[in-house]
Amino acid sequence: VQLQASGGGLVQAGGSLRLSCAASGRTFSTYDIGWFRQAPGKERVFVAAINWRPLVTYYTDSVKARFTVSRDNAKNTVYLQMNSLKSEDTAVYYCARLRNWGTPWAGNLWGQGTLVTVSS
Repeated sequence: VQLQASGGGLVQAGGSLRLSCAASGRTFSTYDIGWFRQAPGKERVFVAAINWRPLVTYYTDSVKARFTVSRDNAKNTVYLQMNSLKSEDTAVYYCARLRNWGTPWAGNLWGQGTLVTVSS
């Protein structure tokens, strides 16, 4: 199975972007998927997660009420809708198959990241 994140770009503060995490493989629908981000000069941190059943979601506090994670198993894709973007959301965003559901959030299969730049 391979994961590929896409949808990043340059957006003004207050704007929106939707990231996609596309996967190959028939077992994708049984994966819990997480989104992580790495800002310049900082460590990669957890952003959001969605499990495979019953589609529970979880968010880090800084993105609650602004980001929404969803999935379409028919398309083997997980989405991260990002609204009201702030300059501090600037980072490379990665999707990953989660090693386990819950803290500490960690991935064991990573996709290539996609860069999100928010201009103030």
